[in-house]
Amino acid sequence: MKVARVKLSDRAAAGVYPDASGPEIERIVEQAFAEPLEWTRVLLPDNQPKLEQELRRLVDEEKCLLVLTAGGTGPSARDFTPEATRAVLEKELPGFGEIMRLTSYAAVKTAILSRATAGIRGRSLIINLPGRPTAVAECLPLLVPAIAEALDHIAGFRPKLRT
Repeated sequence: MKVARVKLSDRAAAGVYPDASGPEIERIVEQAFAEPLEWTRVLLPDNQPKLEQELRRLVDEEKCLLVLTAGGTGPSARDFTPEATRAVLEKELPGFGEIMRLTSYAAVKTAILSRATAGIRGRSLIINLPGRPTAVAECLPLLVPAIAEALDHIAGFRPKLRT
């Protein structure tokens, strides 16, 4: 199964600090799915047109069934990941963002500021995750059953879950 992870961060892209959420995404997905996974790793500065272009490339050309973004979901002027995602989606699946906000709110009251979303483009599922590795670790495992179900519906492929 082809999976992409896209980290959005001006500072990580400039080498100010390493991307920690990308490896966390991989760790969780590798633990969740028994399928062999082929990873595409992308690190971008906060730039909406570049993200839109990259999402289209990952889905339309690379044929990644699952694309997970990290970062850029907050309210700041440089946060535009949901807008870039919506620009390329054919169908939005807002429940992914809703469950992440609800779950995170129990621990971090500012989680309601997240604008993360998810949706379908072609036969692919795109999901916006929080940018912090701890938030990825909190949210992504909750999404695994819905990811498997969504891929079954949109791609005709149900990845095997580890038990």
